[in-house]
Amino acid sequence: MSADRSALRRAIERGERDGGEIEFKERLTREVHLAEGRMESLVAQLRHRVLSGDGEATYVLGVTDDGGLAGISPDAFSETMDVLSLLADEADAHIADVETWSAGSDGNGSAAGLVGLATLRDGGMFETDDDHLVIGTAGHVDHGKSTLVGTLVTGRADDGQGGTRGFLDVQPHEVERGLSADLSYAVYGFEDGGAEPVRMDNPHRKSDRARIVEEADRLVSFVDTVGHEPWLRTTIRGLVGQKLDYGLLVVAADDGPTKTTREHLGILLATELPTIVAITKADAVTDERLAEVEREAESMLRDAGQTPLLVDRHGIDTAVAEVGDGVVPLLRTSAVTKAGIETLDRLFEALPKRATPDREAFRMYVDRSYKVTGVGAVASGTVNSGTVEAGDELLLGPMADGSFREVEVRSIEMHYHRVDKATAGRIVGIALKGVDEAEIERGMALVPRGSDPRPVREFEAEVMVLNHPTRIQEGYEPVVHVETVSEAAVFAPEGGRLLPGDTGRTAVRFKFRPYLIEEGQRFVFREGSSKGVGTVRSIGGDGGNEGDENQDTGNRDGGNEGGVRDGIGSEE
Repeated sequence: MSADRSALRRAIERGERDGGEIEFKERLTREVHLAEGRMESLVAQLRHRVLSGDGEATYVLGVTDDGGLAGISPDAFSETMDVLSLLADEADAHIADVETWSAGSDGNGSAAGLVGLATLRDGGMFETDDDHLVIGTAGHVDHGKSTLVGTLVTGRADDGQGGTRGFLDVQPHEVERGLSADLSYAVYGFEDGGAEPVRMDNPHRKSDRARIVEEADRLVSFVDTVGHEPWLRTTIRGLVGQKLDYGLLVVAADDGPTKTTREHLGILLATELPTIVAITKADAVTDERLAEVEREAESMLRDAGQTPLLVDRHGIDTAVAEVGDGVVPLLRTSAVTKAGIETLDRLFEALPKRATPDREAFRMYVDRSYKVTGVGAVASGTVNSGTVEAGDELLLGPMADGSFREVEVRSIEMHYHRVDKATAGRIVGIALKGVDEAEIERGMALVPRGSDPRPVREFEAEVMVLNHPTRIQEGYEPVVHVETVSEAAVFAPEGGRLLPGDTGRTAVRFKFRPYLIEEGQRFVFREGSSKGVGTVRSIGGDGGNEGDENQDTGNRDGGNEGGVRDGIGSEE
């Protein structure tokens, strides 16, 4: 075995022992192992293994009783994991981690088969809190977004060189697990009555994120976007495509508000997201310069029609009560000296969860898809409304032809912790049965099987043109960002044109395929230097692609690169 199989080798060498925590299983099937009598015996065995391991057991899968590498097919491994999950449920335990390898030439069965290690822990699947905040960060490149978030979630002071930023940067092992190279995610939390936040020791370690989810009574997740101007589309996706509660806009004291800062502020306000402004790098400038940048930030907010509220002067309680409705709290921070960190902690602990949509039915727009060995296709994103549970029967789509695919939820994970259900606002990964990963695209939606979703190719919208070098006319083709959709569309304005600063009505038609769109949804559109915001007012025609001359998707701005990553492992 190669070095990367050391955990598997150690488990096999230790072997099955009476009173031990290791169990060998070649494969598990629903027909045989969930049958009456057999299931009860296996549940008792699993419970015994967990208790023998002081709350943790290891199941070696795809091996014979004597530890030989049999290797089983991906479909058989997937069924084995489903059955093991049901057995764990009955034993009041849960699957905490899964690692897989190809049996390869070491196997005495199929060389293409899989072997794996499943770690099971005592306690049922975690049930998430109903007060989980999701914060979206924004701001110019090098203004300290990731560094500030890294200090918040770890409690560590930065070294002045952006060291804590590394906790959100994409490392090689994160790439292997499919973590996004363009949007980063971090989490910390608070215990009821606890004096200190529940922070991470090492955000790269998935068990550390799972510990936060398990220990905290209130979770705070960060969607940390990129600040480079060429990647504004990614930032728009991070701010529009996720179900955020608040925005955190950073302004570096050694630079001040920039064009990108103002653009990001415009997106936050256009999407009606209550926003907090943090002046970063307060340690890097003089008191005079810090006061000057604070005034520049206040002026920027007033120019955008907002009222700045200095948290140091008015207090946290006032900031919590006033944020939104035209009021933007403003505070000074430093990741090096940790000035302002406690204030942000107290703000995030006290801020109320924003209201969820009136819609009770489950809906989630897909931000990313990936394939996990032994699990299959996984769709991840932010739950838009309702609740989803393992075993739920859903529809996925629309597909390019306007149809929806019947799928079933295998399992749900959030920040590397398996959960029994997820509600609105949670960033999750949902393992799906009934669809190949290659068929899932960003912008698709998951809805209940019993619903009657309508694919939408065209809609009427009320838009405001924020910036355009000349005027918008019929045939204007921007990229429209709505939920997780990023798609080229054609505008046909009422009256034939719209000038910068104008508000008016326009027909909007997606060029290449339909999506699940509904009245009231907010969107951002962008093409070159022109930008604007809009609201869907009425839904137009059929979503099918028949007869469309633009079926070639070569120029689409959707795609499936990057995006949310929830913590289900990846193909090894």
